[in-house]
Amino acid sequence: MTSHHLMYHASVPVFSAMLKNLASCLTIGETNARERGIDEQVYLTSRLAPDMFTLTRQVQIATDTAKGAAYRLAGREVPAMADTEASFAELLARIETIRTMLDGFKPEEFDGSELREITMRMRSGEMKFVGGTYLNRVALPNFYFHTTTAYSILRHNGVPLGKPDFLGNR
Repeated sequence: MTSHHLMYHASVPVFSAMLKNLASCLTIGETNARERGIDEQVYLTSRLAPDMFTLTRQVQIATDTAKGAAYRLAGREVPAMADTEASFAELLARIETIRTMLDGFKPEEFDGSELREITMRMRSGEMKFVGGTYLNRVALPNFYFHTTTAYSILRHNGVPLGKPDFLGNR
């Protein structure tokens, strides 16, 4: 790994690996619901607090964050996705779609991205970041927040997951 490909290696493979782990956690959740005779919607619409997003929305935001970060850092237009998933199968398909998109990036597309200006359209207006700051202080923390929250919602519902599942060590 050369230093000029560092931004690629700090983003695309990290997002892809963690999304693979998230998919594994969702698969365990889907199996657990079926084995316990619980409608999967109970898990998919569950949230940790009344003012937090549901499991489904956590997965959508995590995948959007991974996709958006890779496309922005590579200087590409971020493709939009409809947030219409309503089942474990559809969430797993979304994760696979994003992982396939991530596979389409080359390390050299990220050369110089640590200094590339990244513009984010937020509810409060536009925010601008330098690529390195965007990756380390916005994209990665947001990605881990939503993947961790999805994991926590599953655990809160009694799905037998542990830290090794989250980290992909099983």
